[in-house]
Amino acid sequence: MSMKINVDQSLQPNNKSTEKLVILIDGQCHMCQAITRFLVKNDHKIKFRFAALQSTAGQQLLNQSTKLKGKTFDSFVLYDNGHYWIKSSGALRVLMRLGGWWTLLYGFIIIPAPIRNVIYHWVARNRYRWFGKSDVCLMPTREVMSRFLENGVGNAETEQQ
Repeated sequence: MSMKINVDQSLQPNNKSTEKLVILIDGQCHMCQAITRFLVKNDHKIKFRFAALQSTAGQQLLNQSTKLKGKTFDSFVLYDNGHYWIKSSGALRVLMRLGGWWTLLYGFIIIPAPIRNVIYHWVARNRYRWFGKSDVCLMPTREVMSRFLENGVGNAETEQQ
């Protein structure tokens, strides 16, 4: 039995900020799981929430966008206050929002996206070979789990209403 959730209510960050920043990751990719752990560790202001692309919440967020609706994604997606950023543009915007010296890396945005995405696609194509893939989504620590949207991890078919 699947369960429909109100993704907008789940987007509220853990702090009092009105920012709605959600990173959609491939829940089966070890590299993506490592990136999630890195962001949780370095996101001191708790700006980011997460959802697996394979989750109910992830699919609902993708389907809210007319450009992304119905497309299959195994790529990085940043939902930023109603805007969707994918691939290298999304990753660079995450670094900018992370703050600190990470914002300096946002300078790579001056490189045209088609050129940046050549490198992005090369890493994406090889990520399972380099880092591995699991048949199930990450089983996060409590700290990481608290940052995921409701129904953002796991099999929505087995979750209760």
